[in-house]
Amino acid sequence: MAETETETENEESNQADNEPSSEAEKDSSEENQNSDDALSSQPGQINSDVLQNIPVTISVEVGRTTLKIRDLMRLTQGSVVELDRIAGEPLDLLVNDTLVAQGEIVLVNERYGVRLTSVIPAADRVKNL
Repeated sequence: MAETETETENEESNQADNEPSSEAEKDSSEENQNSDDALSSQPGQINSDVLQNIPVTISVEVGRTTLKIRDLMRLTQGSVVELDRIAGEPLDLLVNDTLVAQGEIVLVNERYGVRLTSVIPAADRVKNL
C-alpha cells in the first residue's frame, strides 16, 4: 500500500511540474499566443493593429552645419552656431530620420508645435528608404 501512495504522489508531482506554476507564467503564455495570433492571422499579412502600435521617433530639424573638432571644442555657453537655413525657411519633419513633411514652428499651450505646410507623397518617401 505504501508503494501505491508514493507512486500516486510522484505522478501528481510530475503533472504539477508540467503545468505553469504561477499566474504570471500563465499570463505570459497567453500573451505569447495572442502575439502569435496577431502576427499570423492570415499568412503573408501583418495585422494592422500590430503595425499601428509600433512606436516611431519624430524630430524637427531647424538646420545643419559642419564644424571641425577644434571649433567644436571651443564652444562655450553663449556661443552661436550658424546653420545652413535662412530665417523663415520651412523646417523638416523627420520620422525615424526620413523626411515626411515640412512646416513652421507654432506655439500650442506654451509648447512648440509644427504646422505642416507640405507633406512628401508616400511614393517619394518609399523611394528614399
